[in-house]
Amino acid sequence: MSFETVSQARCFGGTQFVYRHVSRETSTAMRLAVFVPPQAQDRKVPVLWVLSGLTCTEENFTVKAGAQRVASELGLMLIAPDTSPRGEGVPDDPEAAYDFGLGAGFYVDAVQEPWAKHYRMRSYIERELPELIAENLPADMSRQGITGHSMGGHGALTIALRNPGRFKAVSAFAPIASPMNCPWGEKALGNYIGSDRSAWRDYDACALIEGGVRLPNLLVDQGTADSFLDSQLKPGLLEEACAKVGQPLTLRMQDGYDHSYFFIATFIEDHLRWHAERFRL
Repeated sequence: MSFETVSQARCFGGTQFVYRHVSRETSTAMRLAVFVPPQAQDRKVPVLWVLSGLTCTEENFTVKAGAQRVASELGLMLIAPDTSPRGEGVPDDPEAAYDFGLGAGFYVDAVQEPWAKHYRMRSYIERELPELIAENLPADMSRQGITGHSMGGHGALTIALRNPGRFKAVSAFAPIASPMNCPWGEKALGNYIGSDRSAWRDYDACALIEGGVRLPNLLVDQGTADSFLDSQLKPGLLEEACAKVGQPLTLRMQDGYDHSYFFIATFIEDHLRWHAERFRL
């Protein structure tokens, strides 16, 4: 299986692509944005996965974060997948709520109907898409990092924790720290996974850390003016879980910043350079 090029544009000496392919996991067509830096003309380059939040597509990070300039300098490939399956026949929340259904896949493999056939974002991101990237792009899969925002931060943390050793660096912007303990997460996990809360633990960073999984390092930025800070994100739970078991965590509370892409654009360079250091670039 190869990628169909939807669009491409020259950008800081590299190329910003949008690709489309038919996914075996979601049984739909999926889109992803990939920035290929100029260094990829001569060699394979490290990969940084970027997972977006509720309501987003592959476009949000690509257009709003302003990451390509520094990624070009450092020689990083940026991969920004969509956040859920889409298309005819893909179920959505009947109330058209923004926090469930289309645009809100929560990076889980759903087991409840009618979600189970298409909502398989865990397997799509963990297995299928890495195989396609390795087959079709000049990616050094021995040097991977992952980051994400909000729901995507939850995705980045849990995917990294479930796949120890795959990622040399892990970071997040305002992640949903413990979906088991917030309304967004309880709604998503209850509907996608079912009422057995023990089955939710695979999708909760704090629970995975408490269960013994470790990361070599972790960087989290969180704005103090984020309207979701206390009700949904709860970084204190992540801080507590990490402190309890000695998991290294750098949690930076950024004064006055909210949940928007203005926040991400402000600190994205820090994160790219942090990942590059761990790739030894």
